[in-house]
Order: sequence, then structure tokens, then C-alpha cells
Amino acid sequence: MAGRLEDRIALVTGASRGIGAAVARRFAAEGAKVILVARTQGGLEEIDDEIRAAGGSAVLSPMDLTDFAKIDQMGGAIFERFGRLDILVGNAGVLGGLSPVGHYDPKTWQRVIDVNLTANYRLIRSFDPLLRQSDAGRAIFVTSGAARAAHPYWGAYAASKAALETLVRTYAAEVVKTSIRANLVDPGAVRTAMRAEAYPGEDPLTLPRAEDIAETFVTLAEPACQRTGEVVGA
Repeated sequence: MAGRLEDRIALVTGASRGIGAAVARRFAAEGAKVILVARTQGGLEEIDDEIRAAGGSAVLSPMDLTDFAKIDQMGGAIFERFGRLDILVGNAGVLGGLSPVGHYDPKTWQRVIDVNLTANYRLIRSFDPLLRQSDAGRAIFVTSGAARAAHPYWGAYAASKAALETLVRTYAAEVVKTSIRANLVDPGAVRTAMRAEAYPGEDPLTLPRAEDIAETFVTLAEPACQRTGEVVGA
């Protein structure tokens, strides 16, 4: 039986661990050819080995998403190789530590905005033409409940995710008359390294695994999915 994403070309950022790795493995299991993007070559190779061992297909693209010119270069390379992109998953993100707003180091603040917001804008900028070449382009970005709350000490992360939500919902409104659908996933509390950084005293075994929420991404990535401009809980 063919998978639900059979022959789809999917790109996943932050694919070397956590939610990104789980989504990449699940997409590959559903028949997609997955382009794995992350800073760590070794981590990507491990996920690639797992995907190939399970009979899937992946392409590695190690890069720092804050090197924005490389995002444009990647877009050109994907066009030359595949001629389109069916699924874009903007998952990579950083917490930036927890701090009173007035105490953030400017370099830390800028890093959070660059990774969580600007890199995703650059992904949309570079890959919108490729998503338009798909019969059903799907763009999925990862947000957080922090975007809609006002928790003390979460200022940089919360601001970046709130801006990302507005950016993606605006993009969804702009492409509503095309075949592209754009949404955000709020995964909630998940057993990831970022969660452990934010809540060091929490027992990770009490939380869902990243694999447990991958189904939400598959549903939003399917050609049949018509939801757009939404924040979807996992």
C-alpha cells in the first residue's frame, strides 16, 4: 500500500533531533523523499541511516539557517534537482535561555529572532516559488503556547513565536487562492532537549515523545488537507 505522502518532496529544518527528526522519519515512512536540514552533520547522518534502514529516502543539507544566503542557494539546488517542493516544515528553533526582558544579551536576542522568525521568512521567500510548482504545496511551521501567553522570563522566545504566527497566517491569506496551504503546529509539552532546557527539574518520562505528535504533521502535509492559516494543536 502506498504511503500517504508517496513521492512528495519534503524539507524539514531542525531535522537532526527532537520533533524535526521524528517528523522526518515519519514522512519518509509515508513515502516522501525528505530533505534533512540542520547544523549538525553527525546528527543528520544518524537520521539518514535510520530512514534508509527502514527503506526510506533522504537527502542531507547541513547548514546554519542564520546563514541566510545559503537558504537561497538551497532553493536553487532543490529547483534544479526536483523542480518543485511539496512540503516545507519550518521546525528549527532556539529558546535563548530564560531572562527578564531588560537583561537579554543583544546577541542572544538577535539569535532567537534570527532562528525562530527571520529564517522562516527566508524559507518562505526562497521556497514559495517551489511550493507553487507543486500540485498541493504545504507549509508547516512550529509554534508554541508561549506565543499567546505572557509568562515571565520567556520574552525573546515568546515574541519570536508570536511574530512567526502572524507571519504564517499572513502568508496563508496571501496564497489562499493557490494550491498552497500554510499552518502552524503547537506541539505542547514534548520530550525534547528544548523542553529540558526550559524545565530542567521536569521528569521527561511524563511527557509525550516527539514521535507521538508526528501524525499531526502528516495530516497537514497531505494533498487532501485544506486547512490553512490555523494554529493546530498536536
